[in-house]
Order: sequence, then C-alpha cells, then structure tokens
Amino acid sequence: MELTNIGTIKDVMTRNGVSFTKSLGQNFLINPTVCPKIAEMGGCQKGTAAIEIGTGIGVLTKELALRCDRVVAVEVDERLRPVLEETLAEFDNIEVVFADILKTDVNSLISEKLSGYDDIVVCANLPYYITSPVIMKLLEERPHIRSITVMVQKEAAERLCAEVGSRECGAVTAAVNYYSTPKLLFKVGRGSFMPSPNVDSAVIRLDIPEKPRFTVSDEKLFFKIVRSSFAQRRKQLLNPLSSALGIDKQELAKMLADCGIKTTARPEELKMEDIVAICEIISRTK
Repeated sequence: MELTNIGTIKDVMTRNGVSFTKSLGQNFLINPTVCPKIAEMGGCQKGTAAIEIGTGIGVLTKELALRCDRVVAVEVDERLRPVLEETLAEFDNIEVVFADILKTDVNSLISEKLSGYDDIVVCANLPYYITSPVIMKLLEERPHIRSITVMVQKEAAERLCAEVGSRECGAVTAAVNYYSTPKLLFKVGRGSFMPSPNVDSAVIRLDIPEKPRFTVSDEKLFFKIVRSSFAQRRKQLLNPLSSALGIDKQELAKMLADCGIKTTARPEELKMEDIVAICEIISRTK
C-alpha cells in the first residue's frame, strides 16, 4: 500500500469513515522520499527500538518498522484506529498507543513497552503547534533515548539549531543545547504535503549524550536566567536579569564582570558557557 499516494490516502480515509481534521494540524506526506530519510537519519537500525509521536495514517510508522526491531507509536486521534489497523496490518513489531504524548509519562512508557531495549530513538512528524512543547517535555523528562528526530517549520529548525551566541538564538535554542546537540538534517518543501501548508519544513535531530553536556548546581535558576534574559534578547542583559532575579544592578554587574561578561552584553551574545557561569556565580550568593 503506497501511503504517500494521494489516491490511497483519500481511499483509506474514506473507507474507514475518517475525514481530515484541521484542528489537529494534520497534513499528510505525499513525498515518498521523506519518511525513509527520517527513519534512516534518525538512527533506526537492527537492535534499535523507536518511539513515534503522531502516526497520521502510518507512513513514517511503516518506515520505522522496516528498520527497527520494535516501534511504539503514540497517537492522540482515536479515529485513526481502523485506518492504522489496515495500513500497518503487515507488521507485527508495531504497537499503537492512543494517548496524548503531552500527558504521557515517557519513562513509564519505555518501562512498560520497551523493556530490554538499550538503544531507543524518537521520531516524529508532529503538528507544528505542539512541536516545541513535545521536544521540551522529552528533554526535561530525560528518558533513556539516544536521539529525537522531528520535522518542524523551517524557521523553527533554524532557530533550534542556531549557535548559542548568535542573533538567531532564543530561549528555546539555549534550552535545547543544554540537553542535546541539535543538527539540521534536510529541508522539506511545502509541496511534500497534502494539504500544502503555508511554510516550508525541515527535519532536525537532537543527539542526547549519555552524560549532560553542561552541569549546573541549580537547574531551576539556570532556566529562569535563560527565560528572563531572552524575553528581551536585543536589550542589554543587566536590566531584565536584575528585575527577574531581584538582584541589585551594581551587584549583578560585578557578578557579570567576574564571569568575564560585559555589563553591556545582550543575551543573544552569550555562549552556553557564559549562561552556566552566570548561574553558578548567582547560586553561590544564595
């Protein structure tokens, strides 16, 4: 069954009484080259288990199952159950869990469904409006996974994969870099989907190291610094940080100077090492 064929898509949806739902941000891939590349560049191979988030009609699910030993797919739209029973009927290494990933304990999911697998990857073709919340949930829960490969809007991909310390960097860039090493894999034109969205897309992979890339003594403080700083990333760092943390400007200016950071520095100029240094010097004064 060609799951990227527009005729097949319409036929299988109609036959199972399922209509396209804009509210769920559903766009179906009709470019047959995209999902194989996601699966391969996402690290799917023998001995690997995959968690997929958002199945659609199963086009990426199928490619994951062809390469991985086991696939657990989490899909929020219960109406797709009969569709997936048909499109994935030939595979015995797929289990579809109908649940909202944002309300799912990923570590418990792995313990229950993927016990015994040491090499686990996440692959997803998500509705764009929940991409960042899903990525941050996966990173913050620290499940035992090797990488997250996901399709996002091209602009979001460029922002997520930007260098910390560049003009493109934002709070989410710093957060993603704290937990992982992001890489932009390839771009996907809007014509690859039905219906065609108004933006181009890109596939990124977040490689998660066994040991944290950066270590701070107070993670809550670290992310408070990130959020408050990048809320006004074009402005000098001193004012928003002083206000958010309740620290006198002169005292904070001395702390920044002790970290080798100019008091006139803007958040977008900070490297990850700078943000870590600020966090550590502030945490020592508490």
